[in-house]
Amino acid sequence: MSLSFVLDSLLIQAASGANIFTYFSQSNFAGKVVIFILVICSIVAWTVMLGKYLDLSKLRSQNQRYERMLTKEAYLIKLEPERPGKGSGPYYNIVREALEAFHRYGGADSTDKHRATLRIGHVENALQRSLAEQIIRYESKMVVLGSIVTGAPFLGLLGTVWGVMDAFGSMAGAGSASLQSLAPGVSGALLTTVAGLVVAIPSVFGYNYLLQQTKIAVVELENFASTAADRIELEAQAHGQ
Repeated sequence: MSLSFVLDSLLIQAASGANIFTYFSQSNFAGKVVIFILVICSIVAWTVMLGKYLDLSKLRSQNQRYERMLTKEAYLIKLEPERPGKGSGPYYNIVREALEAFHRYGGADSTDKHRATLRIGHVENALQRSLAEQIIRYESKMVVLGSIVTGAPFLGLLGTVWGVMDAFGSMAGAGSASLQSLAPGVSGALLTTVAGLVVAIPSVFGYNYLLQQTKIAVVELENFASTAADRIELEAQAHGQ
């Protein structure tokens, strides 16, 4: 039996009023389980994409507000370490960690150059630790979305292969090779591939967009941390700290 013959039969079913619910009812148990899993994956993917977009927008807004606040401060090292100005978000956390390290090591009257160098080293280490923590925050949930992008088509293919295998197995067991006995099982099996693509296609676009935005945010975060380190070091030298 040729592939074109099977496809023609599916077209005949479509012309006769068959729809997605008909195909679902014709799927075997494994196909229905796969489709159910894909529906859950679709809900999770859209939830993650929307939530991640809102999170990135919120973090960027927080960073911009705090950065504008810092530009109005004459001296960064004179801010309270526990509460370095009004703000929140990754930039705020980075500055807080840096200032806590700065004030933790060395007093305000320290003039020892070696001690001052060690102090700046502690600040840079604190910045690196805080930076790593914030990057993890930025990249959270991306693994889940990437897994759905990769796994959804394979789940759909698994359901299709299983359904076609069952259809041909049933036909062989019945001892007949009629089109009417084969077409329903094949159409139901192909539905899982369609479901897998429906889940994967929008997810891959959303994943690529969010991944690019995350990379941009991480670069901005690294640049801010570097700028904060330079500013603390210059202000410390200017004040003899």
